[in-house]
Amino acid sequence: MNWKRKDLLGLEELSREEIVAILDTAASFKEVSTREIKKVPALRGKTVVNLFYEPSTRTRVSFEVAAKRLSADVINVAIETSSVRKGETLIDTGRNIEALKADVIVMRHSSSGAAAILAKKVNANVVNAGDGWHEHPTQALLDMFTLKEKTGEIKGLKVCIIGDIAHSRVARSNIWGLTKLGAEVIVCAPRMLIPPEIEKMGVKVSSNADKAIRGVDAVNVLRMQFERDEKTAFPQRLEYYKNFGITKERLHKAGGNIIVMHPGPINRGVEISSEVADGPNSVILEQVTNGIAVRMAVLFLVAGGEKNRT
Repeated sequence: MNWKRKDLLGLEELSREEIVAILDTAASFKEVSTREIKKVPALRGKTVVNLFYEPSTRTRVSFEVAAKRLSADVINVAIETSSVRKGETLIDTGRNIEALKADVIVMRHSSSGAAAILAKKVNANVVNAGDGWHEHPTQALLDMFTLKEKTGEIKGLKVCIIGDIAHSRVARSNIWGLTKLGAEVIVCAPRMLIPPEIEKMGVKVSSNADKAIRGVDAVNVLRMQFERDEKTAFPQRLEYYKNFGITKERLHKAGGNIIVMHPGPINRGVEISSEVADGPNSVILEQVTNGIAVRMAVLFLVAGGEKNRT
């Protein structure tokens, strides 16, 4: 199919066909990373700006590497030393970046919907690298790409997402993507960390980790976001690890060769044991590697794909 979207803001708005198109394009780009010269001229002459209002290591570096492997020029805006500290608004920042002839703006922001607001105000392509608790589309895409690579097909898979569901943009994007591709999704967390009416997104809900992961094909372990100033909304760390932590013993009891995923950063001994994170079931580092191919695909499609975009 021809890609006709100007931006990538979330997976909720994408069709199944559009998600498949991204994954198929990523598969073709993954081979680039195996070459001696890891570069193609697909976006030569284009400029990609990474505008990150929140701290990031994996996502920002992954987008930077992806853009450079497409031969684009890359600019990283350091918010802590930018005019944002002087009170400049998001829209003014975006318009100034566009005035410098940037073609793509990759943005992470703490406010849900910020990427969509910017996309309406600039002609540059906008890629959402995470907005508040809303979505993190490229993380979900690389998660699905990794699952498809390991299993051959998303349709029919049973996937458990376990952890801080309430605050997780990764969980939301994964739910939209996995259900559209035909997977069965179970979310598991302490009751206080399960959003109201999340069943309407087409998932099953559990607060029993042992039951939730029994018989699943994969478990996607989310980071517990203890840095949030909501202490009454979180269980104690040791209590959480005991009841929801993914350990070798818990996996063994669940049965089967369960694929273990994590978007990072990992809290070892809180949501996952080191034995599992570094063990044979883990595809965590493969997710990081696959993130480059997926982000190459996204940048190519929004900036270098079908010219008659809407």
